[in-house]
Amino acid sequence: MLMKVFLSPMGLILGSAFLFLVQLVLTKPMPVKRSEYLPPPQIIQNMAVGLNIQMADSFWLRALQDFDYCDQPLNSTECKGESWLYHVVDLTTDLDKKFRDAYFFGAMSLSVLVSDYDGASKIFDKGILQFPNDWQLNYAAGYHVLFEENNKAKAAKLYYAAAENGAPGWVKVLAGRLANEGGEKEFAAQILEQMIKTSQKPELIERLQKKLSSYNQQL
Repeated sequence: MLMKVFLSPMGLILGSAFLFLVQLVLTKPMPVKRSEYLPPPQIIQNMAVGLNIQMADSFWLRALQDFDYCDQPLNSTECKGESWLYHVVDLTTDLDKKFRDAYFFGAMSLSVLVSDYDGASKIFDKGILQFPNDWQLNYAAGYHVLFEENNKAKAAKLYYAAAENGAPGWVKVLAGRLANEGGEKEFAAQILEQMIKTSQKPELIERLQKKLSSYNQQL
């Protein structure tokens, strides 16, 4: 009897409708809340098996989708260190140590969008080790160190590296001022001495010499 009902036109229609509904439910993606995100484990690097670059690209594409996500807010303007985004960017740059944009944009997003200042510092430090002559990376790191770490001496060295590798000339002046204010007076004097040697404008040389004289008096 049951077989006759199933094979009847009405049974076939009901069966088809049921299968359609099941298929619709199974194929519909389940919504995922941001609060349910888990950072990828570092051990996943051991599973790359020669596909480090491809895996790094995959994690980077995932990070791009949530560049502003803070999973552990400390307050309305700051995120707790070791954030979800930090872990994803950190793993990305471990898999591909020469992924320059991941260092630059990842650290900037951590600093400006997420406010994970500790995470941004770590990514910037990793990036500078790999790209010590990238003036834009040094400049961005200098900005972060100056305003978020409040470390003028460290910022001065980053700005100086930026100036030595293509940044506008005023960046070196800024580096010298920050070095002096940060207690690195000998470094500040060295910057001024180099600027005096390379400058071709007499009025600028005179100003630099006066400033150098004041720096030397403080040593």
